[in-house]
Amino acid sequence: MNSKFTMILRILLGLIFLVFGINKFANFMPAPELSADAGALIGAIAGSYMWPVLGAIYIVAGLLLILNKAVPFALLLLAPIVVNIFLFHAVLDPKGLLGPSTLVTLLTAILFYKYWDRFKSLLQ
Repeated sequence: MNSKFTMILRILLGLIFLVFGINKFANFMPAPELSADAGALIGAIAGSYMWPVLGAIYIVAGLLLILNKAVPFALLLLAPIVVNIFLFHAVLDPKGLLGPSTLVTLLTAILFYKYWDRFKSLLQ
């Protein structure tokens, strides 16, 4: 399960979520230019309890992936978030679709495939 390829993908995905999770608290990366609808949604989420909750989930899942601890659990935590990131860009911010959102979606899908034996029992 821990081939070099899987390890690289796992650490890369973990680093992405760790950095973006820390950014939700430290705000060291500037926000990209968004459409009115996309900005309204992000503004509503950022102004609520959801922003720090998402940041904490990003950080915990990112660390689990980097440290190779409870990887299937980390992927389950991230699955609904990744779907929402992809749909956000597909529907509200199409210019951002062919960037990090697609990368994160692909990395997550590949890791789900690589760890599929751990998820089979959930679907029986």
